Amino acid sequence: TPTTGPTGEPCLAAYLTTPPGTDLDGSDVKRWLRERMPDHMVPAAVMVVDRLPFTPNGKLDHRALPAPRFAVKEQGRPPRTPEETALCELFGEVLNTGRPVTLDDDFFDLGGHSLLAARLTHRANHTLGSRLTIRDVFQAPTVADLTARITAGQGAGARPGPVFTAGSGRPARVPLSGAQRRLWLQASVDGPGTAYNVPLCVRLEGAVDQEALRAAVRDVVRRHEVLRTVIAQEEGDAEPWQRVLDADEPDALAFEVTASSEERIEEDLRAAAAHVFELTRRPPLRVTLFELAAGERYVLSLVLHHIATDGQSVRPLFDDLTEAYRARRAGGVPAWRPLPAQYADWAHWQRHTLAESGALEDDLAYWKEALAGLPEELGLQLDRPRPARAGHLGGAVPVEFGRDLMDGVRELARRERCTPFMVLHAALVATLTRLGAGTDLPVGSPVAGRSAEELRGLVGFFVNTLVLRVDASGDPSFRELLGRVRGTDLDAFAHQDAPFDRVLEAVNPVRSLARHPLFQVCLALEDGTDCAVELPGTARTYARVVDTPTAKYDWEFLLRDDPAAGLAGAVLYSAEIYEPATARRMVRAFRTVLEHVLADPDGALSTVDVCDAEERVRVVERWNDTAAPPEQRSVHAVFAAQAARTPDATAIIHGDHHLTYHHLDTHANQLAHHLTATGTRRGDVIGVLLERGTHLATALLATLKAGAAYAVLDPDFPDERLTTTTTDAHITTVITTTQHHHRLPHHLTTHTLDT
Repeated sequence: TPTTGPTGEPCLAAYLTTPPGTDLDGSDVKRWLRERMPDHMVPAAVMVVDRLPFTPNGKLDHRALPAPRFAVKEQGRPPRTPEETALCELFGEVLNTGRPVTLDDDFFDLGGHSLLAARLTHRANHTLGSRLTIRDVFQAPTVADLTARITAGQGAGARPGPVFTAGSGRPARVPLSGAQRRLWLQASVDGPGTAYNVPLCVRLEGAVDQEALRAAVRDVVRRHEVLRTVIAQEEGDAEPWQRVLDADEPDALAFEVTASSEERIEEDLRAAAAHVFELTRRPPLRVTLFELAAGERYVLSLVLHHIATDGQSVRPLFDDLTEAYRARRAGGVPAWRPLPAQYADWAHWQRHTLAESGALEDDLAYWKEALAGLPEELGLQLDRPRPARAGHLGGAVPVEFGRDLMDGVRELARRERCTPFMVLHAALVATLTRLGAGTDLPVGSPVAGRSAEELRGLVGFFVNTLVLRVDASGDPSFRELLGRVRGTDLDAFAHQDAPFDRVLEAVNPVRSLARHPLFQVCLALEDGTDCAVELPGTARTYARVVDTPTAKYDWEFLLRDDPAAGLAGAVLYSAEIYEPATARRMVRAFRTVLEHVLADPDGALSTVDVCDAEERVRVVERWNDTAAPPEQRSVHAVFAAQAARTPDATAIIHGDHHLTYHHLDTHANQLAHHLTATGTRRGDVIGVLLERGTHLATALLATLKAGAAYAVLDPDFPDERLTTTTTDAHITTVITTTQHHHRLPHHLTTHTLDT
């Protein structure tokens, strides 16, 4: 029955009776319902009563039901068993709650999202020997419910996570990871380029010990093997492999110091970002220290190739650099705790231990079915024809949607038991649908691929790409669409171990050098926490990505949940096929759709407007402001005036025949006089049986000049239909040619226009 929750929000309460002697409470029923029903249908309170009250008419008496009792999370139950205690501790550690977690605390109410859910399941499986998946966390988000799943032996869909020992069992030739292999093949097809460069920079205010910084960078390169790895493929090799250079080799580090200025620094940073890596000869890292003012202002540029890094690598990269610089500046060496594994160990586990065990077969089978019959390309209209080969020239439009909009996204996600990413994904699907992209919408999205604790402090390319295919057909409400997105995303997350290159091989879509395979729109949501950098002797500052004019996809929505700015980021677009104005309109449409669906999630997609208020006024009112006073003149009078103004201008072209306004008006006048002289009166209907050409125009204009109406008779009509039409329209006169004269009834008056 509908009711009101403890904070005033509408919700459902359930009442039930049980047979005598049944030991069942509301939490048991609620858990059972959550496993079988959509989250928005799960009651917020379940009440077990002795009997249900009925009215004298035999209907349920809602007013006589006892008031529902809601669980108060602030007074949640403490853990009682070792499993519950361990899971509460894992909740607190993964979510960094800063307080004890109770059995009734909800993972997502505490700030959880899909990446943290993956981390939680990995740690729980390692600690408790369970087989939980991300879907289990979404379906049973409290400690109590998740413990019940572990106790019942549910969650058997998870596979054992990786167990790493640095260098242990690693072959002499470590293959590329799936993600690396895909970029390597892409680079082989595209040729040298900068589309997959990751240019980072950080401004340093204060004294910088340049030699200590150089040594610190070498320390970081020594610590993270992937930063001194080149791609080797000798003649006869079936697959490329990773060759790790010695950290003390000259080629293992590219570090230079050069002068710049405040006026020139952005240009210099973009030039540094445009470095083309020779991945077979040089490591995927290039460091430049730009000196702006001697001894007091610098900008540190680190350009990495994506084959060696991802978004989650930035934090450990700068943390390790800071620690190494602190030690080198003091005359020592960094006292790091040894890394539990290197990137090559993970690549070996993924390509051999995971793949050869057959563990990916289920994942690949899922993707083959999920992506079968995928559209080759979205139906969005292009501003320019797509080039035969994508050049990756791009542009960017900033996203500044604010805190209120992000708060609304989080609140809707909380109510629908999903994540903010899923809300944004559904809003993007709605936007694309309303802009004409169709209803079968694949959107690419990166996943971190770092659920194992051993990987958190590593630099490397762990990210995988998922294809999230959503069906937006049937004009669903946004709430219904969000449910579809939630199901799609959870299924995809459950099969995220399959590398994108293996998925691409399994699905085997139509390939083209002009576009990205499987999807052309990408969506990513980051937590928005800035990477703070504070080298000893310099002021605290933040690392940032250098803006470069590149684009990997048609559209890339790079969003972040910024604690200060709210929903922010940028939308990158292919400048080869879209104009900047189109990109700005896309961003406005996305914001408009978000505002609409957050205000009315139950409205159908067909009611969602993609025009903001300013654009609606421009399109509907300004562009449509075409009102003009009507002319009280007939068509033939307007034509005669035009013929008088421009008598020698061409009025009709048909094949090789050209007719000026003067000649057309003269011929029409002559025919009109002939019609009136032979009995045509105002209001008569004259049939016109002529082929397309100058004679047809002359006949129509002459009929109007004679004050009659015309009925066009198609020469392709059968004779019987010509007779029927002339009879039904009360036609007594027909203008035709000798070619068709014999086809007409004998009682009709005919006028022929043969040359």
